[in-house]
Amino acid sequence: MTDFAARLLHALATWFARLPWAWLRGMADASARLWAMRDARSGKVVRRNLDLAYPDLLPAQRTQLTDAVLRTTMRQALETLRFWTRPHASNLALIRESHGVDLFDAALAAGKGLIVAAPHYGNWELLNQWLASRTPLAILYAPPDSAIGEAFLRRVRAAHGDAQRVTQVRAEGPAIRGLFKLLQGGGVAGILPDQQPKAGDGEFAPFFGIPALTMTLLTRLAQRTGATVLVGYCERIGQTPDGPAFALRFEPVPEAGDSVAALNAAVERVARRDPAQYQWTYKRWSIPAPGSALGNPYWPDCYPANVVRDAIARAEGETQ
Repeated sequence: MTDFAARLLHALATWFARLPWAWLRGMADASARLWAMRDARSGKVVRRNLDLAYPDLLPAQRTQLTDAVLRTTMRQALETLRFWTRPHASNLALIRESHGVDLFDAALAAGKGLIVAAPHYGNWELLNQWLASRTPLAILYAPPDSAIGEAFLRRVRAAHGDAQRVTQVRAEGPAIRGLFKLLQGGGVAGILPDQQPKAGDGEFAPFFGIPALTMTLLTRLAQRTGATVLVGYCERIGQTPDGPAFALRFEPVPEAGDSVAALNAAVERVARRDPAQYQWTYKRWSIPAPGSALGNPYWPDCYPANVVRDAIARAEGETQ
């Protein structure tokens, strides 16, 4: 049943993604305006994040940036549906500029392993497809809560001939141990470095000046294997009749094997290039550092009403 549902979702996504780029862009922008008008939870998360990351913005500037983030978030979602369901060669043709590819080629040729740290910026699925076009690689991912969602994700990321070149690795014990062997053998791994790990599975390091629980896995992989670490991303640089135009960029992170602070600093530099292209819909600071006066800055406004009710009921039960 799970596989059937995933195949059905893939068929629907394929049909939807055949719409012209102009239609998809218009639908994304209209959805973003509706999102803002309804004051949806994601919009509240964006505003809270921008309050924290850019405290000096004037109210009008923050509203303008919030609208831009929602618009690019919806565009990224519909872009990704198209990238997942169309031939990768046509997707990669949208990359109109390349910067730092010599760093990637040199790290690959050195045979000492390569970790591509891919922030949630621009379109990271297009980056995955570019990497798969150049080398076999393993992609670390946090599995969705839904089994159908995970089956769909595996299906679309292995489509169009990449099944033999992309290994999808769940972010959990046995599979992660395989990443060490892969890198020690000179392989390539792609990791999203700005996903908040579970409490106890990371370290706190500054991100936009605020302590953020940050994964230690990437740093440990680099330390134990000697692999090179590059930040990689596909940044939107314009719009053409054929669709959005992207610039592919790779940048060195020489300190990534030393501290998670260096990793966060690298991600922050990317996010500051164009804040509207970063994934501000994510609750990056929901787990506060010990002793922090900030607490969970998203509670309770940015959570579903049933989650808030359940939390209040539990708290009342504990005090009785």
